[in-house]
Amino acid sequence: MKLIALLSIAASLVVAQETIYTPGDGVSLPKVVKKVDATYTQEAKDAHIEGTVELSTVVRGDGTVGDVKVTRSLDTTYGLDGQAVAAMKQWTFEPGTKDGKAVAVRVAVLMTFTLK
Repeated sequence: MKLIALLSIAASLVVAQETIYTPGDGVSLPKVVKKVDATYTQEAKDAHIEGTVELSTVVRGDGTVGDVKVTRSLDTTYGLDGQAVAAMKQWTFEPGTKDGKAVAVRVAVLMTFTLK
């Protein structure tokens, strides 16, 4: 009985995985539907930190954001990298497509922090 339950769990994990494509060669870029701006932490404002965080983001086939990684950091001390990741996870997209079907696509996103 335990073996069947373990096989069932393993099968569920395999089904949940999505092939992740990169744009090009018949794979279209996702299009932003809802963009959420990252917010400054007070500490980063006080330190006058400005610049850009580069993110590697997976846009799932349903248009939601999956895995988000910082590929070029701006600030780990005052929290701007984390703010960029948190904002990115709230974005929604019209998903990328391959052969007319929605697919998961890895894209690079730049978030710029500018004090006014």
